[in-house]
Amino acid sequence: MPIATVNPANGETLKTYEAMGAEEIERRLQLAEATFRTYRTTTFDERARLLNRAADLLDEDQRDIARVMTTEMGKPVKQARAEAAKCAKAMRWYAGHAEALLADEEPGDADVRDSGASRVRIRYRPLGPVLAVMPWNFPLWQVVRFAAPALMAGNVGLLKHASNVPQTALYLEDLFHRAGFAEGTFQTLLIGSGAVEEILRDERVKAATLTGSEPAGRAVASVCGDMVKKTVLELGGSDPYVVMPSADLGRAAEVAVTARVQNNGQSCIAAKRFIVHTDVYDAFAERFTAGMKALKVGDPMEEDTEVGPLSTEQGRSDLEELVDDATRSGATALCGGHRLRRPELPGWYYPPTVLAGITREMRIHREEAFGPVATLYRAGDLDEAVLIANDTPFGLSSNVWTRDEGEVDRFVRDLEAGSVYVNGMTASHPAFPFGGAKRSGYGRELSGHGIREFCNITTVWHGA
Repeated sequence: MPIATVNPANGETLKTYEAMGAEEIERRLQLAEATFRTYRTTTFDERARLLNRAADLLDEDQRDIARVMTTEMGKPVKQARAEAAKCAKAMRWYAGHAEALLADEEPGDADVRDSGASRVRIRYRPLGPVLAVMPWNFPLWQVVRFAAPALMAGNVGLLKHASNVPQTALYLEDLFHRAGFAEGTFQTLLIGSGAVEEILRDERVKAATLTGSEPAGRAVASVCGDMVKKTVLELGGSDPYVVMPSADLGRAAEVAVTARVQNNGQSCIAAKRFIVHTDVYDAFAERFTAGMKALKVGDPMEEDTEVGPLSTEQGRSDLEELVDDATRSGATALCGGHRLRRPELPGWYYPPTVLAGITREMRIHREEAFGPVATLYRAGDLDEAVLIANDTPFGLSSNVWTRDEGEVDRFVRDLEAGSVYVNGMTASHPAFPFGGAKRSGYGRELSGHGIREFCNITTVWHGA
């Protein structure tokens, strides 16, 4: 994929960039290493001052950078502004909490005496330059949720962003520089995926984090495993949304629509598989389908648009293949199911779609549908609902709707996912750990768990 801004609302190429060559990459790696030597010695107060300044600048830039994001990847501009606001919030959260999260820990007195020490401390120290390989779907948020904790921990960042969001990637480097961070503290590398392995193998790069597809995660993890470097991976998701008879059915159906089509349905944590108890299946299906049909599909720059175009033409083709495979194999499209053909919308649009009658043989049962396509399943009881929910290679998050506390306990115990959201839709928050199980990856972002991922956890032992 060329490094370029291509407007998915009309397919127009607006700006292209040359990939950085070996000499420029080397210069930036040298700069990252040199900057880390100094930056690692700064105080939490100094880092917090800079990060709070970055948050203030992002708030000032919110409308402009939102339009850039929408132009590059098609999310409704109202959602783009919300993404920018969320990033500023996360920056301020880490600026205010990092020192406490990384404070020295002291084991109990009995354990200290038993070790023969007079004092023992556990200290969190930064690792060095960390490479972040990030996706296009939340082009600010995915980066900031890595950068804010990493910079507050004393690391420096190198960003390899998706090739279709270069202006957003360059904005991030400029944002941190304008906030007062030294030039090498956070750098954007305009490179293709083919240049990533050599950077990962460079001894100056100490760790890597990736949000993206399972194949991309395997590639990065393989190289880092060979080099014995720490990685955090957040990969795909095919999250279940389980509705039981005791649920508030109207609210469950209303939230289900938002949970599926947020970000034009292009979210790893979007609910994708709707598993409904047979006693309420028909009523839920009717309300949910009506809600999906009612969504406004249109120009993402318009304030009332609820679903914009998919980010790339290939992404739309991939989604079409999954839907066509399912309908050829017996699934029924309760709404949507075919490419949107409206002259006033020449871009890569696909309509909100609900598919019923899904079987295990269909590709969409096993593969992630990255777009506004929902699959409906009928479950005879709680046991079957759990089985269907776990019948996926992914395990990022999950949603359950029930007023029965016994059912809640069972879902929390048995669902194979990094999160369980009860009577609500999955969302990320800087205070809560975020990540998945199975092929959705490993490690955690956000919260204290996220900031410690790229720290050297050091035991300091003092003799008696």
